[in-house]
Amino acid sequence: MKTPYKNIYNVLKLNRFIVSTVVVCAMLSSTFSLWMAFTTNKNALNSAFAINTDGSIIPLKLVAQKENFKVEALAHLELFHNYFYNIDAGNYERNLEKALWLGNSSVDNLYLQKKADGVYNRLLQYSLVQKVLSIESSISEKNGSHSFTTTTIFEINRGSIVDTYELVSTGNLIMVDRNFPNNPHGLLITDYFENTLKKVTSAN
Repeated sequence: MKTPYKNIYNVLKLNRFIVSTVVVCAMLSSTFSLWMAFTTNKNALNSAFAINTDGSIIPLKLVAQKENFKVEALAHLELFHNYFYNIDAGNYERNLEKALWLGNSSVDNLYLQKKADGVYNRLLQYSLVQKVLSIESSISEKNGSHSFTTTTIFEINRGSIVDTYELVSTGNLIMVDRNFPNNPHGLLITDYFENTLKKVTSAN
């Protein structure tokens, strides 16, 4: 005599097989997802990204980035010193605003000190032109920290008189997030200090 329950054990076995298969597939899927997440994160930590001129993203290895650190550091220092010291009555506000993006509070404090001393007022009052002639920087590394010494030669044009000065400044560099276009090299100047300033020549 046939009953609806004759194949109950077969049905239970089939259900158990289906459930087991689903659980195994879920575990395999979860394991694969975790592995992919770990691999992606590891690759991301070993990569950096730059923006090409056409707006496309270019992956760069951090190893290559470290090798190019000195090149970027020198470019960053040249950019800063040009903005901070290559000024006249027409561009000083714009240039100084750009320079402040490249350094921390030590740069800001120096700017405020110069402002309080009337440096920029004299620039306006006498229509002075302060022009950078050359920038030479050296970078050293110690225990993972990077310090620099920069010699900036600039002239101040007072109309009939042009004086040339040599400024030696020092500070440290730390890596920060790139900020286009305000801080394209992803570096920040800290502990900035003007060590010496001396007149090189004076021409009438």
